[in-house]
Amino acid sequence: MKSNNNSGIGDKLRLSKNVAPYVFISPFFILFLIFGLFPILYSFFLSFNSWDGIGQMSFVGLDNYAYILTDDWFWDSVKSTLIIFALTTIPQHVFALTLAFILNSTYVKLKDFFRTSYFLPYITSAVAIAIIFDVLLGHRSGLLNALLIWANQLPPVEFLFQTFNFDLPARWLGEPRLIRFSIAGLLTWRFTGWNMLIYFAGLQTIPKSLYEAARVDGASIRQVFTKITLPLLKPVIFFGVTMSIIGNLQLFEEPFVLVGADGGTGRAGMTTAMYLFRTGFHWRQFGEGSAMAYVLCVFIIILSLVNKKLFSGGGLNELQQ
Repeated sequence: MKSNNNSGIGDKLRLSKNVAPYVFISPFFILFLIFGLFPILYSFFLSFNSWDGIGQMSFVGLDNYAYILTDDWFWDSVKSTLIIFALTTIPQHVFALTLAFILNSTYVKLKDFFRTSYFLPYITSAVAIAIIFDVLLGHRSGLLNALLIWANQLPPVEFLFQTFNFDLPARWLGEPRLIRFSIAGLLTWRFTGWNMLIYFAGLQTIPKSLYEAARVDGASIRQVFTKITLPLLKPVIFFGVTMSIIGNLQLFEEPFVLVGADGGTGRAGMTTAMYLFRTGFHWRQFGEGSAMAYVLCVFIIILSLVNKKLFSGGGLNELQQ
């Protein structure tokens, strides 16, 4: 009798085959609605209101957007973000593409070791990396300044430094013109390995027969790289650069730890994401902060469209044509 009762309860709890899949995947959608979609929609609503996080909310229309677009600090943060983006994105992808091309050749041994070594900075904590760079770039006791002071004893290096009026020891994290280079150097070191893996995966999809045919025709390495590798990798380059645009325009952790929440001397290291954070959570102007987030989103879309224009096309079909 007891067995029959348990069987009856089990039948009632049993889900039909049509409903069960939706129940099992529902946790993802519930969490996405709470922590993903709701903040996006609520911040959009906030961008049209004035609110300090505690008091009453008041509707202000487009005033927050008008305030941001006339705010000098906001445009300074955009300028810093774009300069750091340019300083890190170009060398990052050039190095990554070159390293991937070399690793993909048949002459390199221990490929797994090199791939792991290049990828390690990406999986290391951004805070830990920023602290290490803070030590390396120290004014009096930093390792980089010690190396430069030693190299300055060599006549060609001394002439080079004097030509560019470069004083030693350099204040890498204290002088506005050097702060952006320091942040860009950190980002380049950290993300080159990530991009190299993307390009290496793209190179694996290129048919070996193309390289063999080029070798038979007597093509040089430069011709193979420019006539075969680059055209076929354009879709991969588009993806990699788009990810760099999204990541660099939301840059926050590394400069925040390296030069502080105020962006360092002259706010040279203040990125737009850092200014957004200060506006919303330090000055409690959540409306302006939300509007800033959507303006930043527009910048990302514009740069992504420009990138698409530059790297559209490519691939095996274009090469065959």
